[in-house]
Amino acid sequence: MTSYEMIALTMFACMMLMLMTGQRVFAVIGFVAVAAAIPLWGTGGSEIAFSAAVKLMGWYPLLTLPMFIFMGYVLSESRIADDLYKMFHVWMGPINGGLAVGTILLMVLISAMNGLSVAGMAIGATIALPELLKRSYDKRMVTGVIQAGSTLGILIPPSVVLVLYAMIARQPVGQLWLAGVFPGLIMAGLFILYIVIRCRLQPELGPALPPEERNVPLGEKLRLLRGGLLPIVIFFAMMVPFINGWTSLVESSALGALTAVAAAIFKGRMTRKVFETSVRQTLAISCMFLWIILAALGFGAVFDGLGAVKAIESLFIGNLGLAPWEVLILMQLTYLVLGTFLDDTAMLVIVAPLFVPLVDALGFNLVWYGVLYTITCQIAYLTPPFGYNLFLMRAMAPPEIGIVDIYRSVVPFLGIMLVALALMTAFPELSLWLPNYVYGN
Repeated sequence: MTSYEMIALTMFACMMLMLMTGQRVFAVIGFVAVAAAIPLWGTGGSEIAFSAAVKLMGWYPLLTLPMFIFMGYVLSESRIADDLYKMFHVWMGPINGGLAVGTILLMVLISAMNGLSVAGMAIGATIALPELLKRSYDKRMVTGVIQAGSTLGILIPPSVVLVLYAMIARQPVGQLWLAGVFPGLIMAGLFILYIVIRCRLQPELGPALPPEERNVPLGEKLRLLRGGLLPIVIFFAMMVPFINGWTSLVESSALGALTAVAAAIFKGRMTRKVFETSVRQTLAISCMFLWIILAALGFGAVFDGLGAVKAIESLFIGNLGLAPWEVLILMQLTYLVLGTFLDDTAMLVIVAPLFVPLVDALGFNLVWYGVLYTITCQIAYLTPPFGYNLFLMRAMAPPEIGIVDIYRSVVPFLGIMLVALALMTAFPELSLWLPNYVYGN
């Protein structure tokens, strides 16, 4: 092992040890990068953070990040998401498991409004969970539905995680977002199929609404349908001009934010409190992600300079003699293991600088790999003992739902997500057809 490989290994080990102390992810990664750069390249090594900041500030598509986050918070804080759930409640309630199916559809639309898992979890736990429990739905079924459905936010565009991946992998955000559309919808469809079949076999898990709640006049149903479809109109008003090439990605994000504000004003819900909360939350989350990207760029620059990627490539292909597909599967298994104790951003900034160049060297498409990485992050969100969504659900759930219930509730959904990961791995065109079609034209 050369001295440079030893330095790279030491960097990685120091970073993992510091993360275990509970320090902030961006602080640990940035500190290790600068601390390693100074002995390697002298005092000029301290400029690595400055260089990464300049590169970050010059990345124009990054402007989409605060725009989409702001759009999601405006729609959430103005209670337009409540209208969505009322629509699904009336239209889906008459069938067994219908409200759980409606919850998944709600999560799909919330994902298309926000791009963050935490937003779907918060809305699901505060709006859907009490309604489902009140109507005698099985507590393990509903907690699993909400946790699994909320993970769709990091795959269906506009996904913030895919923005982070695009920055590190140097891939177009637009192509990555389009690549996530079909996989996200396929996964949501698999969730719905499971719920329908399970509740048909065991109706007590998801009983249909009683007749007195089902007998809603058609006029009221249509009124709720119009109100619930408003977020869909916003999404298409934003994405259609972008897909047709009438607007750039940044312009589309601004259009989405403005349309969300206009919708809140139209509904008479754009109060000063709603606007102030949306702006504060947008600023907090955007700054968090900017710091993480900044640290990741610095860490990746040091690793590139050390040639650590070449060393890993030589280990897997030369020393171990693995085929490209075997290396890819091994990398995905690594993400699954890391996901039991790290969140998605930590995994991305720790492992992506190593794995992304290796994926490229093996001849795989980096846009397609971004989808595989994101699905693996979704699985990591639900993987015991330290899955991110497991702790969020524990914090938001009522006392009658214990941690054992939360852990057991995600098991069937983890199986479904592994099936979706296998499908996307075996059939790359499921991810690549839409971006190839749009950008090919």
